[in-house]
Amino acid sequence: MAYLSQTENAVLTQRARESLKDQWGMAVGTVVVYYLVFFGISLVPFLGSIASIIIAGPMVLGLALFFLSIVRKNPPAKLEQIFQGFNNIEKTLPAYLLQMIFIFLWSLLLFIPGIIAAYSYSMMFYIIADNPEIGALEAITRSKQMMNGNKWKLFCLSLRFLGWAILCIFTFGIGFLWLLPYILTSYVHFYEDLLKGEQDEIPQVIQGL
Repeated sequence: MAYLSQTENAVLTQRARESLKDQWGMAVGTVVVYYLVFFGISLVPFLGSIASIIIAGPMVLGLALFFLSIVRKNPPAKLEQIFQGFNNIEKTLPAYLLQMIFIFLWSLLLFIPGIIAAYSYSMMFYIIADNPEIGALEAITRSKQMMNGNKWKLFCLSLRFLGWAILCIFTFGIGFLWLLPYILTSYVHFYEDLLKGEQDEIPQVIQGL
């Protein structure tokens, strides 16, 4: 299968704002809890760093589940969703570790290949959220397939938030509590757009990173 994001990025961000309407409070609160969990664990002497790595995969999946619900409305988004990734930790932990290892290995070549690899694997946890039975390597492979020909578009989507990020710095970082939900919801709409643009490979798509 080939995937093509056909919706303009400006439309995707507009859809993100519409999805967050009346949901800003819950989205901001969920992001706060997400980072407080990591902050609290990092304070644990000696074991904090190891524990942060162990919980990273399940927590990232939980965040994906939450923002998918923000966009899809079914099931309704709930704070506790960010902990649901622990129900599938046997897959989310290796998926996260493989993702980090692959990005690191590509980064050893040059900085740019590392960035390209990060965008190649960026849909992985959304794929796992929609397909809980999928294995880590298969999720990575499918993410690469989905992002083939779409990495530049996602990069441009990310750039749209650069100005907002600079402004958030002048709020002593408080503005990021609103910017991060905006970014993550926009990424979900990008993922949804890829799913809608799914088409048969004719001719066969040459795989990227």
